[in-house]
Amino acid sequence: MKIVLVGAGSIQFGLGTLGDIFTSKALKGSEITLLDINIQSLDIVLQTTQAFIQAHDLPYTVNATIDRRSAFTGADFIISSIEVGNRFQMWDEDWKVPLQYGVHQVYGENGGPGGVFHSLRIGKVILDIVKDAMEICPDAWIFNYSNPMTAICTTVKRMYPQAKFVGMCHEIGWLGRWLPKMLGRAHEDLHYRAAGLNHFSCMISLTDRKTGENLYPEVLARADRFFEQEPGYSDLYDSYRRTGSLAAAEKFDKGETNLKSAYTWADRKLVQFMLKNYKLLPITTDSHFGEYLSWAWDVVDHRGILDFYDVYKVMLSQEVPHEIRLETSERVIPIIDGIITDAKSEEAAVNILNTGLIDDLPSWLVVEVPAMIDKNGITGIRMGQLPKGYLALLRSYAGVYDMTAEAIIHKSKEYAIQALLANPVVHQASSLEELVDRMISKQECWLGYLK
Repeated sequence: MKIVLVGAGSIQFGLGTLGDIFTSKALKGSEITLLDINIQSLDIVLQTTQAFIQAHDLPYTVNATIDRRSAFTGADFIISSIEVGNRFQMWDEDWKVPLQYGVHQVYGENGGPGGVFHSLRIGKVILDIVKDAMEICPDAWIFNYSNPMTAICTTVKRMYPQAKFVGMCHEIGWLGRWLPKMLGRAHEDLHYRAAGLNHFSCMISLTDRKTGENLYPEVLARADRFFEQEPGYSDLYDSYRRTGSLAAAEKFDKGETNLKSAYTWADRKLVQFMLKNYKLLPITTDSHFGEYLSWAWDVVDHRGILDFYDVYKVMLSQEVPHEIRLETSERVIPIIDGIITDAKSEEAAVNILNTGLIDDLPSWLVVEVPAMIDKNGITGIRMGQLPKGYLALLRSYAGVYDMTAEAIIHKSKEYAIQALLANPVVHQASSLEELVDRMISKQECWLGYLK
């Protein structure tokens, strides 16, 4: 097998994914190619990996290159996690420039105008990556970790419908932290399924694996007491300011904590609102879920969102040890293992095309659903009819993804403006063209293709 890591110069992604690979029995003997545009960072990861393989006598070969087409030759699996440009400078602009033009977006990474600009910036680059893959290794599975997930995956599948392109996100890992403690049950005894759009998904069902008992009523009954004291990013940031230490990482498993929050419903005022008004538990926090909702500004934990952003900047900017750990931190390698070994296992969340998986959402839209993993690949589990009120929220954002994909594919500023006009978070129209022109001028290197 040949595995290519795109963006491998990132210490967190590169060495983290290599640790996942080295725990796999099915992938023993594989060739691993590290690909990045930063040759210095790439060399650090390569040397660290070669030393680790030698020290542990592992049956893998590893090489590195900045030549994408060479890297993709003979590839069976491509795992990609990239960002473009100065990450936080442009994220600041995605968030704050629309605020200056009167758009009350609670965050700016995936939804709202900020999410549109982020998509326009990174989507074009990822289309170029997939174009090379389709020419060189068209049968390879491509796993994407970059955000904005739904916009990227929808655009890729529209341009290259034959691509085995799957979006991976670990937000559903929050349920693994919340539910066992909330219900006083072992995680392995709980079977949950969630569905929706990436970062805009709710738990649809929860049952006892042994008895089949519906446990959702227990969640609705116990959520208030649990979330009142569940720690959030404000607690994490308070601790960082006191100690100067932030022991946090982006992983599927969110870990356990016995700490009590200094805040009420920290990061989760929208979770509270959704439980009360829709009887549904979102699988993520305010900063992500709130990006898609016109009324989120009135509901969210604003302090928690600001502290989340500051924690995220520290997390991704701090010095990371150059070490590989033999542990499974994300779900992509277990999925690859499952394809190779015909595991017939259920995966909690993947982002794939809506081929009848969720009723009344467009077939061209990528949705986040559970899936079965076997020798045939990744087959989404049909979720059918979602609760009507929740479905209405999802539908209201679908048009944004439609026009964002059109803007990227056709390099159209007009379609970019129309994506903003379709956006539920946008409440004024007169300044949108000026806003788009301002963003293009600030991010000319990445958005200058829009004409």
